[in-house]
Amino acid sequence: MAMAMAMKASLKLLGQYPILSCSKHWRGSSLRVSFRGLCTDSTEELQLKDFMEYLDSLKNYEKLGVPKGAGTDSEDGFDLSRMRTLMKLLDNPHSDFKAIHIAGTKGKGSTAAFISNILRAQGYSVGSYTSPHIHTIRERISLGKFGEPVSTKALNSLFLRMKEIINQARKLENGHISHFEVLTAMAFKLFAEENVDVAVIEAGLGGARDATNVICSTGLAVSVITTIGEEHLAALGGSLESIAVAKSGIIKHGCPVVLGGPFLPHIEKILRDKASLMSSPVASASDSGNCSKINDISLIDGRPYQSCDIVIQADRDLSLPFELLDVKLYMLGSHQLQNAVTATCTALCLRDQGWNISDESIRAGLENTCLLGRSQFLTSEEAEALGLSNAILMLDGAHTKDSAKALVDTIQRTFPGAHLALVVAMASDKDHVGFARELLSVSGGKIEAVLLTEASIAGGKSRTTSTSFLRDCWIQASNELGLATLQVEMEEPRELLKDQFYGSVSDQETKIVLVSEPSCLSSLQIANHILRGRTGNGSGIVVVTGSLHIVSSVLATLHG
Repeated sequence: MAMAMAMKASLKLLGQYPILSCSKHWRGSSLRVSFRGLCTDSTEELQLKDFMEYLDSLKNYEKLGVPKGAGTDSEDGFDLSRMRTLMKLLDNPHSDFKAIHIAGTKGKGSTAAFISNILRAQGYSVGSYTSPHIHTIRERISLGKFGEPVSTKALNSLFLRMKEIINQARKLENGHISHFEVLTAMAFKLFAEENVDVAVIEAGLGGARDATNVICSTGLAVSVITTIGEEHLAALGGSLESIAVAKSGIIKHGCPVVLGGPFLPHIEKILRDKASLMSSPVASASDSGNCSKINDISLIDGRPYQSCDIVIQADRDLSLPFELLDVKLYMLGSHQLQNAVTATCTALCLRDQGWNISDESIRAGLENTCLLGRSQFLTSEEAEALGLSNAILMLDGAHTKDSAKALVDTIQRTFPGAHLALVVAMASDKDHVGFARELLSVSGGKIEAVLLTEASIAGGKSRTTSTSFLRDCWIQASNELGLATLQVEMEEPRELLKDQFYGSVSDQETKIVLVSEPSCLSSLQIANHILRGRTGNGSGIVVVTGSLHIVSSVLATLHG
C-alpha cells in the first residue's frame, strides 16, 4: 500500500513539475540545462545544406545497414587504411590530444557522458564524439569546458576547409570513404584545432576495424569496454566471442583498460587475455570486491533520482580503492549505476596516471549528467502538446534484450506497480522477438497495450521495420509466454480513440491490446487513451521505446 501511494505521489509530481530532459553543461560552478543549440531550424538547415548534401552522397551504414563481417578484424572487415589515408592528409590531428576510447554493446553513450562531465567538472577542456544524434548531427561533436555541441558556423567552416582534402582521400581510395569516416575525421580535426585537453571517443561499430580506432597507444589515456551483448551479430562475426574479440581491438599496448560488465566468465577471459597480451593493466567495474548499490528512489522538484553508493575495492588488477556515498543519479536504473561505476573507474585510472581529478569532481560529474532518450520523462506541458492529456510519458531508446530488461527494471524501481502502454518502433536488424519477450516476460501482467509503429532510421526507411512484421513478432513472443492478446484489426486504428471501443472489449481487459499504427503521433494518443480507459484514469505510463530513432521522432514532433 505504501509503495502504491508513493508511486501515485511520484506520478502526480511528475505532472506538476518540469522534467529537465537534456544534457547538463558546465559554466563555471553553475549548471545550465536547455534545448538551446540542439533543435534544428530552417536557418541551420540552410547553413548546413551543402555539408549535409555532401554527407548524403557518401555511403551511410547507419541508414543502409552494416555488411556481414564488416566489424571483424578479418578480410571482411572495414579497411582502416582508408581512415589512415584521410588522417595523414589532415596532418594526423588525432595525435594532438589524449583520448579515452569507449567500445561496447550498450552503455557507451551514457558512460561517455559521465566521463566527459567528470572531466569538465574538474575544469578540463573536453572533446566528445558520440553517435547517433537525437535532434541534429551537431550533437555528435561537443567540445570545450561547457560541452556545447559544435556550432553551425564552426561545423560549416570546418567542412569547407576540409572538403578538398576529403575529396583527395576519396580519389585515392576509389571513392570508398564513408559517412562515418568523414564525421570522425572532422571531429578529430576540430578537437586538435581547439586544443582540447582530452577527447572522449565512442566507437561506432565493434572496435578493431572502427574508424575511431586509428587512435594509437601514444595518444590513448584509457580504453573502456562497457558491455558485450548480441547486437550486430552478423557484422561482428556471429557470436558473443567474436564480438568480444572485435571490441577488444581498442586495447592498446601499455594503456590501461576499464572493463564495465558484468561479463560472462569466458567473455571476460577473452578481454583479459587481450589486455595481458598488450601489457595493459585492467580495472574492473564489476569486480566482486565492488559493493556499489542503489539505496532508494526519490524526487527533487518532481525529478526522480536514485541515491547510490559507489564503493570500489578491486580484489585484483589495478588497486583503485574509492568510496562515494549518497550520489544522486538522474540517469535511472541499475544499468546506469553500472555505467557510473565504469566512468568512475576511468576517472580513477586517469588520476592514477597523474591527472588532477578530485572526489568532488567525480560526484559533480555523475550527479549532473542526463541524456535525451535515456529514461527521459516529458513534462505535463510537453505531453499536452502531443495530444496526451493527464499522461506520464517516458522515452527510452532501448533496442536489445538486455536494454529491454534494464528498462523494465528502471520502471519497476521508479514506479512499482504502474500500468504501462508501450509505443514501439525498431530497426530491421534487431532481435525483435527477443526484445518483445523480455518486456513481456518481466512485466506482462502490467502491460495494457502495445502500439507498433514506424520511425525512419538515420533519415531513411531502408532499415525501418514494418508494423505488420513487429506485430507478428509480438504475437509470437506473447504466445511463447502464454499471454493473451487482443489484436485490433481495423482500417482506421484511430477508432480506438472513441469511448465506445471499450464497451466492446470490457470483458477482455485481461488481454494486452495489440495495435499496428504507422503514425507515431497517433500511436501515442491511442496508447494513452487505452491506458486511461483500462485504468479508469488511474496511474499509468506511456513508454516510447525500441530505438533512439523513435525518441528522435517524438522530440522532433514536439520541438520541431
